[in-house]
Amino acid sequence: MSLLAELTALTAHHRARCAAYDRILTALGAGGEFESVADLPWLPVRLFKTHELKSIPDEEVFKVLTSSGTTGAPSRIFLDRAAAAAQTQHLAATLQTVLGPRRLPMLMVDTAGVVQDRRTFSARGAGVLGMANFGRKHVYVLDEHDEPDVEAVRGFLARHGDEPFLIFGFTFMVWRYLYRMAREHGFDLSNGILLHSGGWKKLADQAVDNATFRRAFAADTGLRRIHNYYGMVEQIGTVFVEGAAGDGLYCPDFADVIIRDPVTFAEQPVGVPGVIEVVSTLPRSYPGHVLLTEDLGVCHGVDDGERPGKRFSVLGRLPKAEVRGCSDTFGAPAA
Repeated sequence: MSLLAELTALTAHHRARCAAYDRILTALGAGGEFESVADLPWLPVRLFKTHELKSIPDEEVFKVLTSSGTTGAPSRIFLDRAAAAAQTQHLAATLQTVLGPRRLPMLMVDTAGVVQDRRTFSARGAGVLGMANFGRKHVYVLDEHDEPDVEAVRGFLARHGDEPFLIFGFTFMVWRYLYRMAREHGFDLSNGILLHSGGWKKLADQAVDNATFRRAFAADTGLRRIHNYYGMVEQIGTVFVEGAAGDGLYCPDFADVIIRDPVTFAEQPVGVPGVIEVVSTLPRSYPGHVLLTEDLGVCHGVDDGERPGKRFSVLGRLPKAEVRGCSDTFGAPAA
């Protein structure tokens, strides 16, 4: 079944099970057939902050995820057991393209205390716990007081630094804590594979962009296998992972992005920036399969990069959009 066919069926699935979603699509005049993925009716991602949207009965709710916005009400995303299992499986399949099939020793650029309530997670906690599944022998870079634990990292590298190992963290925290620690203490991270996401706003304020981030890690720590990824709690389990050369983010087989004109909402051509719409076949317990984000991005091309599929970049937040970001909620002083 094509991506369009799956998304069309999923739209009908949610209309039949979520009365609020059906009312929205009826008001929009949406029918049941669509000529392209770009023709599917989208919801603004902010709607999940103001409305309780779910396509499952209350008694089937297994887990509730909340978003990481720093002001106002968070999004609330309702998962049943099947949806929670599916997002884990698809996340694993996506990440195996860069991590490989083996679970490797893992350095977590966070504190263990971020994952405490296993039923209601913040986006940061859900991200840390979700990524922890892909590694073993976890060591946290920050101690229980949110301070850098140099000896813990030194011990991890002494045990595992001569073989491939994973590193996960939110971008700002990776830069502020792991990069600075490794540079100061001469730690060799050359066998590491870094997955990071979110938090670019604070780095932009320090004039650190993606290219600077990659160059500094390579020059000062030996770390070259670096993969940024883009995802959000409103489409949990769907991530768009950066290629090894840093040439853009790639869409997994079950998802896509549409770049839309911020005024007309028409689809933008390759190379023209606009608002990012994310689509995914994963959300079945809530109608989050076609979402217009508050992020700006640009499509660089299709099937023209190091991996097949659409290749794009995130350029930042829409003006006046709520500042959000898992690591931006971490209360660190300015550099």
